[in-house]
Amino acid sequence: MMIGVMALQGGFAKHCETLSKLGTNWCEVRAKEDLKKIDGLIIPGGESTTMLKLLKDEGMFEPLKEFTSSHPTFGTCAGLILMAKRVENPSQDSLGLLDITAGRNAYGRQVDSFNQLVNIPIFNTEPFELIFIRAPQILETGSNVTVLARCQDKPVLIQQGFWLGATFHPELTNDTRIHQLFLSIVNQRRSVAA
Repeated sequence: MMIGVMALQGGFAKHCETLSKLGTNWCEVRAKEDLKKIDGLIIPGGESTTMLKLLKDEGMFEPLKEFTSSHPTFGTCAGLILMAKRVENPSQDSLGLLDITAGRNAYGRQVDSFNQLVNIPIFNTEPFELIFIRAPQILETGSNVTVLARCQDKPVLIQQGFWLGATFHPELTNDTRIHQLFLSIVNQRRSVAA
């Protein structure tokens, strides 16, 4: 199994470190050719408008849209914004995968960043530390979206089929459970495809 981490902009290095901790093969995705060698993709946090511009400038937007439509994809923070069908504050183009409305910078500016411990029911163990940095909020979810965790009564971790989205940064903690969840989704998808 090979996991790609989109590495055009943003916090991709910490995702790579987490995958290394889990003993998972990974590569940085910087060109459309890189998509041909991966089984799943992580789109990191960063600045969604900058990522979108770089994807379009590098001719990667349409190939990425095609790849993610049929492969497991995990978006964190800005990555979730890029995966959303609808984006507000302001609106912008996206990959249109997750049936959600994402509100950009919904918690405020950089100085309004915060951490919070939250129980994630699917893990049935100790709480997970959620780190929010200029985070989006999930304002609406479609009926095919499963909310895996909430914080302040807002969905913060969601799944829709083989797509996973988080409004926070799991890669900035030492807790690997969410990345392990994504790897299990990739493995399931590979089994179905085999």
